[in-house]
Amino acid sequence: MSKKSDLKRAIMDSEREIEELENKCRRSQTALLQSILNNTKLNDEDAQYFRVYTSLIEVERENLRKLKEELKNL
Repeated sequence: MSKKSDLKRAIMDSEREIEELENKCRRSQTALLQSILNNTKLNDEDAQYFRVYTSLIEVERENLRKLKEELKNL
């Protein structure tokens, strides 16, 4: 395959990965928000999941930016 098609495929994969991570992050975010609204103790596990997924999303977004820039420069 050509470099251009490889990059387009990688961009699509990266966008899908971001979407999946955002869905997982949203679930932990919802659990945290419910705890806040119900004035209950925050679940440390939910908070940790939120932090991890947020970090992974940022890493993947940076990867996506690099892929798009590389495609643009071809």
